[in-house]
Amino acid sequence: MEISPKDKFVTVYGRKPVLEALDDPRLDVDKVVLAETARGAAAREILDAAKRRGVRVQRATEQRVKVLAGNGRHDQGVLADVVAPRMLPLDLALDGPERPRGVLVLDGITTPANVGMILRTATAAGMDGIVVPRRGVASIDPLVVKASAGVAFRAPMLRCATAAEAAANLRAHGYPLFALDANAKESIYTADLPERAAFVLGSETNGISDDVRPHVTGWLSIPMFAGVESLNVASAAAVLCFEVVRRREAGR
Repeated sequence: MEISPKDKFVTVYGRKPVLEALDDPRLDVDKVVLAETARGAAAREILDAAKRRGVRVQRATEQRVKVLAGNGRHDQGVLADVVAPRMLPLDLALDGPERPRGVLVLDGITTPANVGMILRTATAAGMDGIVVPRRGVASIDPLVVKASAGVAFRAPMLRCATAAEAAANLRAHGYPLFALDANAKESIYTADLPERAAFVLGSETNGISDDVRPHVTGWLSIPMFAGVESLNVASAAAVLCFEVVRRREAGR
C-alpha cells in the first residue's frame, strides 16, 4: 500500500516554524518549499539553514505554497515537510502484524491547542495510536505542533478521512469503542476495559458526533467532585490515557 505524503509528513509553514524545524537535529526534514517571490534576508536565512542540513529546497508559486500549506494567511511563502516516523494510515495499522492496543479517536476537536495537548499526553502515556482524521479535527499545523511542544512530530498518529470512518473500521476489526460522557453510569476506574480497545473523545460543545454514536459500545465517565461538571477535553484525555496504560502495566 503506497502511503500518501499527507500520511508521512507533518507540514509546518511560516518562517519561524520552518527555521525551528531546520535547526532541530532530532527532526528529519524531507524538503522545504519556498515561494518564487521570496527574497531578502528572511529567504536567505532559510536557504542557508537548509543547505547546512542538506535539505532540498523547491521553488514554487505563491499560490502553490498556499495550497500545500493549507493556510493562505500565515504561510509567509515557505513550508517544510517534516518526517513523522510513527504516522500511518489507520487501515495500514489495523491490518499490520502489530495491531495497536489502546487507540484514541479524536471526533470534532477543532481547537489546535487541545489537539496538540492530547497528542503530547497520549504519547507520553504510551498509547499505541491516536486517530487524527483529516476532516472535522484541527489540522496538524504549527499551532498544534507548538501546543504539543514538538511531540506531534513523533506521536503515533493514525490518519483517515473522518472519525465515523475510523469508528466503523475499528469496530470491523474487533475493537470495542468506548466514549466519554459525564452522565455515564460506568466509571473509567471500574469498567471492564479489554487491553485492545478504542476510546473516542468528542468536542466540548457537541460531544460525540451523530455519525460516531452508532458505533459506540460503551459509555464511561470520569468521577467528579465538589460540583465540577466536566473537564477540558485535553484534561479528560490525560486522565483516560494514563488509566488505560496503568491497567496495561498492572496486568503484566
